[in-house]
Amino acid sequence: MDRQPPSDGRYDVNPSEHPGSAPGDGRAPGRRSTILDVFGRHVAERGFERANFGDIAAELGISKGTIVHHFGTKSVLLRELQERYMRRRLAEAETLLDNTAGADEQLAALIYAFVNYQVVDRTSTVAFQREVVQLLDDETLATVRRQRADYRRLVRDVIRDGIDTGLFRRCDEDIVSLYIFGSVHWMWTWFDPDGHAPVDHIASEYVATTLRGLVIDDSRVERLSDPNGTIAELVRHTLEAANDNHAVQR
Repeated sequence: MDRQPPSDGRYDVNPSEHPGSAPGDGRAPGRRSTILDVFGRHVAERGFERANFGDIAAELGISKGTIVHHFGTKSVLLRELQERYMRRRLAEAETLLDNTAGADEQLAALIYAFVNYQVVDRTSTVAFQREVVQLLDDETLATVRRQRADYRRLVRDVIRDGIDTGLFRRCDEDIVSLYIFGSVHWMWTWFDPDGHAPVDHIASEYVATTLRGLVIDDSRVERLSDPNGTIAELVRHTLEAANDNHAVQR
């Protein structure tokens, strides 16, 4: 059953925040990206089943046939939306790993990024996370399943490296990686960007709680979980640069 978010506005997106969502933009050269952006917002706000070509076409001032011409089916739209999302996340993860030293720093950076996606790329993140059940057996989304597997393997390898180098206590890295993804994945159901808890505070708590359960010596946890520290700043810089690059490529 599709979980419908509470109607308190936390999932609403202002169309003015998305350059492609103004009426008529569907006729611009970047109409594929424009259609994807609007579709993603509709999925984030109402779910895949309730998103439809008619509403997207009406918002963009184009015909439903134009959407069909570019994508064919709604499943293809979802596939392209989610593949694009995972390509960005994998590239950002590789950047973070390249700029951190030691498994504790690397895992801290990855967790900071996981939480910050609820703000930095919230619409795409909610659209991706709320439709995760579509990945279970939809052949259209086979590539997305592989991308998600690659991402979890990346996190699992960081945990394994921490164990092998003596930073982390011995544990089942498969279970721990699933715990990390599971705890962050459902943030879209409760996190309010305008709520009393800032995203940096939440990210700091996630990092501290996770690392304290893994590290043998917790003397570095306070520094690594500091929302004003070097790891948090690296994540903010990386995500901002990636967003800027994505905007240029559109």
